[in-house]
Amino acid sequence: MGDRGRSPSLRSPHGSPPTLSTLTLLLLLCGQAHSQCKILRCNAEYVSSTLSLRGGGSPDTPHGGGRGGPASGGLCRALRSYALCTRRTARTCRGDLAFHSAVHGIEDLMIQHNCSRQGPTASPPARGPALPGAGPAPLTPDPCDYEARFSRLHGRTPGFLHCASFGDPHVRSFHNHFHTCRVQGAWPLLDNDFLFVQATSSPVASGANATTIRKITIIFKNMQECIDQKVYQAEVDNLPAAFEDGSVNGGDRPGGSSLSIQTANLGSHVEIRAAYIGTTIIVRQTAGQLSFSIRVAEDVARAFSAEQDLQLCVGGCPPSQRLSRSERNRRGAIAIDTARRLCKEGLPVEDAYFQSCVFDVSVSGDPNFTVAAQSALDDARVFLTDLENLHLFPVDAGPPLSPATCLVRLLSVLFVLWFCIQ
Repeated sequence: MGDRGRSPSLRSPHGSPPTLSTLTLLLLLCGQAHSQCKILRCNAEYVSSTLSLRGGGSPDTPHGGGRGGPASGGLCRALRSYALCTRRTARTCRGDLAFHSAVHGIEDLMIQHNCSRQGPTASPPARGPALPGAGPAPLTPDPCDYEARFSRLHGRTPGFLHCASFGDPHVRSFHNHFHTCRVQGAWPLLDNDFLFVQATSSPVASGANATTIRKITIIFKNMQECIDQKVYQAEVDNLPAAFEDGSVNGGDRPGGSSLSIQTANLGSHVEIRAAYIGTTIIVRQTAGQLSFSIRVAEDVARAFSAEQDLQLCVGGCPPSQRLSRSERNRRGAIAIDTARRLCKEGLPVEDAYFQSCVFDVSVSGDPNFTVAAQSALDDARVFLTDLENLHLFPVDAGPPLSPATCLVRLLSVLFVLWFCIQ
C-alpha cells in the first residue's frame, strides 16, 4: 500500500532549495496538528527563514543557485533550526501525522543538500508589521480543497480509488477485486486517519441464506482548520439528509463548507462530499437494503497503520468469509434462468455486476435486487478514472450456470472428444 500515513515528498527538484510550493506544503501540514502540538510554529519559522534565500522575479525561483551555492548554507542553517524546533515539541506531537511528515521532510532535505546535523542555526525570525513596499503575501491554495492543493503542489491532478458494497453483500475493492461475502454483523469498509466506514449486515429474512447491508456508519474525523468530527448513520428506512448532530456541513471552522451532505432523492439517495480529503460518498437504499460507494484520493485511502489492516475496501473480504462457487450453486427462491433474464434487462454485459445481480435475485427471490447492481455499476462509471476497469470478470465471482448452459458446454466437450478419436 506504499508509505502509509506519510505525506508526499518535500524534496525540491534538481537539488535546489525548496520552492514556495514546497514551503506551502509545510504550512498545510499544520491543518491536522493537535492544539497542543506546536508544529505550526516550527513550520512558520522555517518558511520565514528561507524566504530570504529568494531573489526577485518569480516567487518560485530560488536565489543563489543549486547545491553548494550561497543559498545552500542558509538552507542548512534553516533546516537545523527546523529540526531543533521539532525536537522541542516532539513530546506533545507524538502520533501527529503532520509532525511526523515534517520530520521525514527535514531528513530528506538535509540529505539532499549535504547538510550536517551539527552547525550554526538560522537567526530567529523578525517579528513585527510588514515592511512598506513588501507587496502582497504569495497566494496559497485553500488547505481545505484537496484537489486544488494537490494540483498546485504537484502540477497534476491527484489519483483516485473506487470501492463499493451492495447486495448480498458484494464488495469491489480499491484494487478491483470483486468478492461475494458471507459476512454478518459489523465490518469495517474503511479505517484510516481521516475516515471510518462500517457496514452492518444481517439476513434478509429469518433462516435465509442471503444477507444485506442494513446499517452504514461513517465517521469524518476531526481535521483542524477544516471540519469538526462528523458522524453520518443510515439504516434501512432511515436515510437522513443530515449528520447525527443535525448539521449538513463540517461545522463552524473556516473550512466547514468543505464537507457537505446533499440528497438527490429523499429517503433513497444521499451524497456526501468531503472536498478537504478529495472524497465523495454515495449511500443508497433499494429493495430494503443499503449500498455504499466511494471515490477517494489515493493518499487518503493509504493513510493508515498496520493496526488498521482489516478494511474490506482495501483487502476485500477475508478468505474465510468469501462465498465459493459451490455455495452459490445452491438452489434459490427464483430459477437461475429467470434471474438471468431479469438482470439482463439493465445489465447487458455479463460481468461481475451481472453475476452478482443473478445471485441476489435468485437467492432472495426479490426482482428489485436488480436495482442495487445497476446503481453500483452507474456509480462506478462516474467514480472510476479508468473506464477500462469498469467491467470486471473475476474467475470465481459468477452465479451458478443454468442447466441449458451446462448442457451446451457438455455437448461441446463430447463433440471435441469424438472429433479427436476419429
